[in-house]
Amino acid sequence: MRILIMGGDGYLGWPTSMRFAAEGHEVLAVDNYLRRECSRETDSLPLFEVPDLLERAKLFKAETGYDIDAREVDLNDFEAFSALFEEFLPDAVVHYAEQPSAPYSMRGFDEARLTLNNNLNVTFNLIQAVLKHKPDCHIIKLGTMGEYGTPNIDIEEGWIDIEHKGRKDRFLFPRQAGSLYHTTKVLDTDLIWFYVRTFGLRATDLMQGPVYGLETSETSGNHQLYSFFNYDDIFGTVVNRFMVQAVAGVPLTVYGKGGQVRGYLDIRDTLQCIQLAAANPPEPGKLNIFNQFVETFSVNQLAERIKAVGDGMGLSVAVKSIDNPRKEMEEHYYNPAHTGLLDLGLKPHYLTDDVIAGMIELVLKYKNNIDEKRIFPRVAWKK
Repeated sequence: MRILIMGGDGYLGWPTSMRFAAEGHEVLAVDNYLRRECSRETDSLPLFEVPDLLERAKLFKAETGYDIDAREVDLNDFEAFSALFEEFLPDAVVHYAEQPSAPYSMRGFDEARLTLNNNLNVTFNLIQAVLKHKPDCHIIKLGTMGEYGTPNIDIEEGWIDIEHKGRKDRFLFPRQAGSLYHTTKVLDTDLIWFYVRTFGLRATDLMQGPVYGLETSETSGNHQLYSFFNYDDIFGTVVNRFMVQAVAGVPLTVYGKGGQVRGYLDIRDTLQCIQLAAANPPEPGKLNIFNQFVETFSVNQLAERIKAVGDGMGLSVAVKSIDNPRKEMEEHYYNPAHTGLLDLGLKPHYLTDDVIAGMIELVLKYKNNIDEKRIFPRVAWKK
């Protein structure tokens, strides 16, 4: 297939580009480096330097012989996007081109406006480019499990059947996002669903949980081909942050009571899920929604797991509860369905002790790069 990767420089965009190229697809990866700019502006630099998209494409070609057409393009500019789309005419588009951080979106007015404008405008531009140039193109949008929030009922896989006053209908599962970033993802879903049912587009929305890991079959231990490893409070995930704290001798910072439960997955499973989505496009006028995660953990459970492995490696890891900078339920019910991708053939990887130890060993190689002031919360939901 001809596959366009929007946000090809990102944590997931780059590994996805490599995977599809290695599978023999024609890949065009584009990015405007917004995430890098936001990281620099907030002093949220990754654990180690990552070459830019164009340079990595050259390195990947030299290493493997596979081609990735990498370009710097601002997808907020519809004329530029439209021309690119018309030139390439992709069979499928993977949409990662959004400001991805919840804390960043809650930092202040400028960051909130950037998040809202960028995320919705790029999604709208994608839809319009598909309508204009190739209506049968399959849109694969990376959503987030954070769209659902933490309702006190089971979370279904995208849809819910409702009976009300003797009548029945099927609706998108109710969304109640906990940050502006997650709210833009809810709006993305609604926007795509409108154009799918009105104009007969076809799309897959992947409600993804937090992702961990760097190693894939394409990197083969070559750190120059690794993606970003952010450990800061703004762009880093709790898994990465805890790994770095364990190595740095900083107590693992549990926000509040630590009962917050989320669904997690290995980056290798993200790539599997994207491949399965691309290989199984919906019919025109249909929106597929899959909940994309493998297993659930509370923050306390993650801290305990990482502490146990770290202690076994001689790191003497401590755990400390701190005031929660976010507005969220710290103890709650959480039971989301996630059978769709398993039914399509997903072979899960789990967060084993060996996986945790491997990530800690990677962090140890870059221990001298750790800047402890980037770890602690700098953004609060309530001012």
